[in-house]
Amino acid sequence: MKIKFASLCFLALLSSFYACNSNDDLPTTAATSKAPNKVVDVTHHDGRPFSTGNTMQNAQGRYVANPGGGVMMQGFYWDCPSGGNWWNTVTSKLTVWSNAGIGSVWLPPVSKGQNGGFSMGYDPCDYFDFGNYNQNGSTETRFGSRTELQALITKAHTENMQVFADIVINHCSGGQSEYNSFTGGNTWTNFTGVASGKFKRTYNDFYKNAYGAYDEGSFGGYPDLCHLAPNVKDWLWLRADGVGKYYKNTMKFDGWRFDYVKGFNASVVNQWNANVGGFSVGEYWDANVDLLSSWANSANSSVFDFACYYKMHDAFDGNNLALLYDDMMWKRNPFKAVTFVSNHDTNIIWNKNLAYAYILTGEGYPTIFYRDYEEWLNKAKLNNLIWIHNNKATGTTSILYADNDEYVARRNGYNGNPGLVVYLNNSSSTLERWVPTNWANTQIKDFTGNSTWYPTTQGDKWVKIQCPPNSYTVWSINM
Repeated sequence: MKIKFASLCFLALLSSFYACNSNDDLPTTAATSKAPNKVVDVTHHDGRPFSTGNTMQNAQGRYVANPGGGVMMQGFYWDCPSGGNWWNTVTSKLTVWSNAGIGSVWLPPVSKGQNGGFSMGYDPCDYFDFGNYNQNGSTETRFGSRTELQALITKAHTENMQVFADIVINHCSGGQSEYNSFTGGNTWTNFTGVASGKFKRTYNDFYKNAYGAYDEGSFGGYPDLCHLAPNVKDWLWLRADGVGKYYKNTMKFDGWRFDYVKGFNASVVNQWNANVGGFSVGEYWDANVDLLSSWANSANSSVFDFACYYKMHDAFDGNNLALLYDDMMWKRNPFKAVTFVSNHDTNIIWNKNLAYAYILTGEGYPTIFYRDYEEWLNKAKLNNLIWIHNNKATGTTSILYADNDEYVARRNGYNGNPGLVVYLNNSSSTLERWVPTNWANTQIKDFTGNSTWYPTTQGDKWVKIQCPPNSYTVWSINM
């Protein structure tokens, strides 16, 4: 049973008596003061944090892992300003982002698309035109020049941030018409005239062709790349001067966000990762956690946790936080789950404050959407949650309680880090709850500042915590 003290007189008296700052003298009988909890240990591993292969440099010049595993920024949104200045815009924000604790930035597709300076990059034409060739109506891409892109990457690395490239390898766009003997007609599959002179393609490199009529999926009528064709494999991930290795070794990208991975076999990403390396995450747009897990394992890659995304929408916007007991990718394998609240394609969660509190205190690799951070939400509160994630959100996860309005979970700590307890309140009343912690006879506090309580855990590690209406608190050792 939840306790809504704003509506109950006797609890108002109690709160006055205890001054809302300690529970040292509260009764200890579980039957009378500790509400029943359905404690569920949802992850079982050694407690280590998510890793993208990056390490941060400390004051002594040594590179050490971030205790909480780090945070990614999606550094763009759909139809972000054209005109060739976006790379400069992102570069100007990198120091602030890094100081806030953001460890990586995901960029939109960086090569020239069919629509030139107006393209968001998801219609790739010349994979080696980064804004330095006059083709498709412009020299610069929508986002800027090659020089500006390389300055961005260099600046990010100076700030100890990784840079991830959005890679579109399901389809191409902007080819010339040619006769296709496999279709018996003309197709727009002649990419032999790309200005860079690299990764020239013909109809032999697209389905249908000598390797089959189709693969897992085409997109929007664009020519569908055939990853079985030797020319395609060579230029995408095998050649030293091919797309993957050129982006990594010359352009200095640290990893990849693979677009529309439902459109091709998971072995493609697996081979890319084996031959090129770097962090990778796939956009497998599906709420079915079995499919997400299967793809991540087959691809040897992280995957965006769409199961978590849709479950958060149902839980927070549908006022049923008990749904957070349900299965999600981060519970199946937190080391391959990239969590998010919104992105350039979808933005259905309204209660974003609770959603960000959920993913930034949870496992997996949380992503922050550019517009949420820079335009729509309270940046100070997001920075606070980023700090909590990086410094306190450690170890395995145990859900302590959940119902329509409440969710309480515990991160169990790792390698000397104490972990935390997060309390989400989706109701219009201040709530209180007794919960089991990892700490005996220890004063704790809310690191969000949303509660002024400084309770002390009992000898059996239980403690009473609170959460304001439509808000969240995050509790850990007061140190």
